[in-house]
Amino acid sequence: MTKAAITGIAGPVLSLEEAALLRAHPPAGIILFGRNIVDPDQLAALMAALGAVLPDGTAYLVDQEGGRVARLRPPHWQAHPPAGDIGALDRAAGLRVAWLTGALIGLDCAAAGFTVACAPVLDLRLPHGHGVIGDRAFSEMPEDVALLARAAAAGLLAAGVIPVGKHVPGHGRAQSDSHFGLPVVRDNDLDRDLAPFAANRDLPWMMTAHILYPGWDPVYPATLSARIINEIVRGQLGFAGVLLSDDLAMQALSGTPVERALGALSAGCDLALYCTGDLAGTSEVLAAVPALTADAERRLETARALAKRRRLALDPVLLTAERKELMR
Repeated sequence: MTKAAITGIAGPVLSLEEAALLRAHPPAGIILFGRNIVDPDQLAALMAALGAVLPDGTAYLVDQEGGRVARLRPPHWQAHPPAGDIGALDRAAGLRVAWLTGALIGLDCAAAGFTVACAPVLDLRLPHGHGVIGDRAFSEMPEDVALLARAAAAGLLAAGVIPVGKHVPGHGRAQSDSHFGLPVVRDNDLDRDLAPFAANRDLPWMMTAHILYPGWDPVYPATLSARIINEIVRGQLGFAGVLLSDDLAMQALSGTPVERALGALSAGCDLALYCTGDLAGTSEVLAAVPALTADAERRLETARALAKRRRLALDPVLLTAERKELMR
């Protein structure tokens, strides 16, 4: 049975122990990081090794936003501008460059064997917010973020790659980095933060934020909050796609990896994301989490079908030249 988890692996080669684990407890997907990626030949061999032990339909994820969050990097892959640079363009040029960048990132990802790109960021770029978001966000203005993120997501889909909107219900207002502690957002009026997610409620995947919003839930951060997921994400925003937790190894959360994974799934996430690649923790998570629910399987299939339907024949040389001209 396919487990309701996305997991990482340790290095650039799939070990015998990892292969045995993935055969015994296949996750819904695998996410790769810089530690797993050396060059195109190595990555192709790793993807082939993963494909040999995992079932058809397994999702292959990579963080590839452009700018500083990119696992596929020069000299083997093209560099892409951060969202903040795109947002600084005038509206017409920005929308086109956002689409072009999404398409070019998608082409890189698809050629390497990835089916899901963890982008675009729908958070606001707020002056007092922590730099962990910063230029990963398109703008401070909700309407601009909504439109530019939608264009970037459309570009990814045109390349046949599934986009992931992040980090719902909004990370931009946080004043600390959830990689290292639990941010608390005490603002009572978060309509501006929610607006880009609401405008993109039809995205196929979204990723949660490890942030405590006391106005909604004084006890649990969004990833672990049934109230926030059911009432805000699924209810107020109307998001009906695949809901993926952010990395459960981040220090914003407490408890064991298994407790975090089960908490996220119990709260309403479709998939628990555990990225570290450590064999012991990954083994524990995959042994403990349940199989995909019927709803999660349906949402995953809907996302795969959307990417297949929206895929276009694209020329990366022409797209790159057009983007270069627009960004002069």
